[in-house]
Order: sequence, then C-alpha cells, then structure tokens
Amino acid sequence: MNPRKIAFINEKGGTCKTTLAVNVAAYFAQKKGLRTLLVDMDTQGHAGKSVGLDVRNLTPNVFHLLSDPSVPFEAVAQPTAIPNLTVLPAYKEMSEFPVAVANDPRRAWRLADRLASPAAQGFDAILFDAPPSMGQATFNILVAATEVVIPVGLTYLSLDGCAEVVETVRRVAEQHQRPDLHVSLVVPTLYRKTTLADEILEKLKSYFPDRCAKNSLGMNVKIDEAQSHGQTIWEYAPWSRGAQMLQEIAEEVFDAEKAESVGAGRAVA
Repeated sequence: MNPRKIAFINEKGGTCKTTLAVNVAAYFAQKKGLRTLLVDMDTQGHAGKSVGLDVRNLTPNVFHLLSDPSVPFEAVAQPTAIPNLTVLPAYKEMSEFPVAVANDPRRAWRLADRLASPAAQGFDAILFDAPPSMGQATFNILVAATEVVIPVGLTYLSLDGCAEVVETVRRVAEQHQRPDLHVSLVVPTLYRKTTLADEILEKLKSYFPDRCAKNSLGMNVKIDEAQSHGQTIWEYAPWSRGAQMLQEIAEEVFDAEKAESVGAGRAVA
C-alpha cells in the first residue's frame, strides 16, 4: 500500500506551515500509530529543530540526499524522541539546491525518485514542510506529493496567496503528469476574534466549501513555547488549548483521505 504523501505549502511565510507539518506528523505517528516520515525542505531547518534535532550539525542532510545519488537514505533519516516519527532534516545548504540540479532534466523529480528507492519504503505517511517560496524545492515536493494542505493566515493578503498556491498545484499536476495531485484541505491559521478575521474566514469558506477546515488554528502561547523547547505540543503541553486545536486539525487532515477523491482540475476550481 502506498503511503499518504501530504505537502504543507504556502508561498507566504508566517502562516504556521511548519507548526502544522510538525505537529500533524507527530500526531499521525504518536496517536495514530503510523510510521511517519517528515521531510524538511526549508533552509531554516525549523521542522527538525521543532522535534529537538540539532540540524546545524547533522550531515548529510536532505540537500546531500537530493544532490548526490551516492548518499544513502539511511544516512540522512533521523529518528526522533517520538515513536514512529523519522525526519529528513534540512539546513542552509538547501539554498544551493536549485544550482546543484539546474542541468538535470529530471530536477523536479529528485525528491520523488529518492522516496521511491527501496531504502525509503516502509512508511505509512510522508509529510513535507515546504519553504515559503515557489522555487525548485517546492516543485520537488509537489511532484512527490499527492495531497496539498494550504495553511492560510487570516490576514488581508492571505486569499491572494492561497489562490497562487492553488494555481501552482494545477500547473504542476498538468506539466508533470500528476493527475492525483490535489488540494485536500485549506486550514485557516492565526485566527483572532476580529471582524476582519471573521470576514476573511467566511470568504475562505465560500471559495473552498468542501475543503476549508472546520477548525482554525488560533494564537496560542503554548505552541510557541513548545517549539522553543524543541518539542511538539503533544510532548510539551498535551492538555493545552493549543493541543486541542492542533488535534482537531490533525484529525481533519487524517480524514481528508476518506473524502471523495477530487481530480487536479476540480481541486483547483
């Protein structure tokens, strides 16, 4: 059985993309018992840092895995304190990735090809934390993934950014013959009880009536504190409101697989 491959993507930074990717991955691993791989493709390495890895001193990392065929998957995959959760960490070297693969006609398939290798098999779910830009790293994620979760901060320019991601998903699905690639969920984040936030939330629901998450991720200090300690919310404050919000969203991501499958065309309609 093929693993679920879920990408957390938004071209805009500061939308809680990494927060969702890390905590949903940990939830799948710890609460659902799924053998889960979290792939960090961002130069900041925040996904690895959020689960307690010292990414500055971990080599080889995902850049070496993708740029050098001789680097084995096992040398990059890092176990974590969370049972069933493995991480492919990233760091600043990922900034060199576009140049390193520029002459490869299959440069957009580097990640998909490495995840198809025998050494990378055995996972029930693979989750990707993308950088806040639509560069070569994000295109690699889209080619490797089948589901896209878009975190959307409830701010004035958020809807424009969401529309751009949806269009990119459609374009990648067409150009790289990935008809199974689709937007499975749009998650409202940075929610505060204001008139503007409620207006944006209603617009988001009207644009994505079948794919807008029923639960929003609001501001929560325990989530921030957990990340500062290199822990997920389930380790740091499992009793908190932050944990409750993330659990509700993680369940929606998990249940998205049960929803009626949508094609790439409908997914971006």
